[in-house]
Amino acid sequence: MSHFSLPSVSGSYRWYYVDLTAGDFTAVVIFMIGSLFSPRYSSALRKGASPRQHAAVNFALYERGVRRQWVLSEYQDVTAEGQTLKIGESTLHARSDGSLVVQVIDTTAIWGKPVEARLELTPEGPGHAPIRLVEGLEHWWQPIAPRARATLTMPKLGLKLEGRGYHDGNHGEVPLGSDLRGWDWVRSHASERTTITYRPWNAAASWQVAVDENSVAVNQVSLPPAPSSRTAWGLSVPKLQESRLLESSPFYARLESGRDTLGEAADFQRFHSPWIRWMAGLRTRVAS
Repeated sequence: MSHFSLPSVSGSYRWYYVDLTAGDFTAVVIFMIGSLFSPRYSSALRKGASPRQHAAVNFALYERGVRRQWVLSEYQDVTAEGQTLKIGESTLHARSDGSLVVQVIDTTAIWGKPVEARLELTPEGPGHAPIRLVEGLEHWWQPIAPRARATLTMPKLGLKLEGRGYHDGNHGEVPLGSDLRGWDWVRSHASERTTITYRPWNAAASWQVAVDENSVAVNQVSLPPAPSSRTAWGLSVPKLQESRLLESSPFYARLESGRDTLGEAADFQRFHSPWIRWMAGLRTRVAS
């Protein structure tokens, strides 16, 4: 039996997210089945598109808030055998001791430059079982290894970075944007613990997670409206102290604050607009 689950129902999705912060550098990797970034999957849902035919690898490297590399490659097949998930030539491998090895072998979108990156995570605290984001809706979030030691090696750039890592996953049985408009989340590493706040937009309650070396606490709480700002695209994003946008599009934004806080916001209803799907396609490489 595989460690990784592959969705099969049209409209369903699953992805595994990993990030690292190390000094001036931030790196993000996402392995997606039923890719949330795929305009092809979105437009083909009426025809019963399979999520396994719309798998994708996303890798982004930032230095001092400036993107240095961007990979978003979509593939028509994905495999999961034993402890390894494979999309294209890239792999996500879960070791028996709870550590994780991510190997990205791909090329940048648009320009097609080769990218090789190896990201290793060792948990520094417990994870948690999947959490239903909104009662009655089939969308789930799992803080798998929310606090970890991490090492990123990129031989082509001569980089070896050591810092703090984070790993979670999302999955659902229906398309995002059909009943859950969107969400935003922020995770912050401190010296002794990591905290995450996850806000589903059309829900009365949010989720707060705090993890240290020995424990993980998960609470569903009603929070006052969070301070927010709007990007140039009019997308509402969390307002963080001295934050900077790493990615900004009409439906999605990624931002960081200092060296220890990272967040995202996504409006999935916007993504299903034909012109936004067209724009998203410009940043995607479709593998043959």
